Amino acid sequence: MNLLLISNSTNAGEAYLKYPIAEIQKTLAGVTEVVFIPYAAVTFSYEEYERKVQERFDEIGIKVRSVHRALNKRNFVRHAQAIVIGGGNTFALLKKMQEEDLLDVIFRRVRAGVPYVGWSAGSNVTCPTICTTNDMPIVEPQSFRAIGLVPFQINPHYLDANPAGHAGETREQRILEYLEANRSRYVVGLREGCMIRIEGESIELIGSRTMRIFKKGIETYEVKPGDDISFLVKR
Repeated sequence: MNLLLISNSTNAGEAYLKYPIAEIQKTLAGVTEVVFIPYAAVTFSYEEYERKVQERFDEIGIKVRSVHRALNKRNFVRHAQAIVIGGGNTFALLKKMQEEDLLDVIFRRVRAGVPYVGWSAGSNVTCPTICTTNDMPIVEPQSFRAIGLVPFQINPHYLDANPAGHAGETREQRILEYLEANRSRYVVGLREGCMIRIEGESIELIGSRTMRIFKKGIETYEVKPGDDISFLVKR
């Protein structure tokens, strides 16, 4: 497989998709056109989303074609040179992909070597489930089961901070709750400005920040770019 899983689309003060575009270009080497899945968009249209991504992909000479325009969406994905899934609301994204019966065809294409790029919700749906998303369940999907391209869970936009005066649970506490019910699963806290690249059997963390590793029965710890994290992709 050839996946680039990005925590967030935009760093504070930067243009949309600016910081990961070089890594996106590397992942999509040799690709001239991608199938884009815009279903995480809620407060703006799929057409607007397609245009927004196209503006950035123009820099790397790649055409963006949104799946929502296709009459036969499964066939459209089946013939994709590469698949790109953007961020937004993970529940809305998964519900629409389930309704269009896209999960299995995406799984088969990516497992066969078709490049995949996702950010935020687009990273969440590569996991076994979407149970570690940060989003509100504004719609109800058929189930929480996602594409299952990777055997671990991602929490994108991971935050350590607990704002002054906030009495609710921290992000870490929420992940620990998940692990009480899912004891065999690894969860990675992927901080903003970071991404995970998976190529075949190899996996690496890319970025200037560390990533937090959670698993029931193991003390939570940090890994940095260059560390061996191959245990995450062993099934």
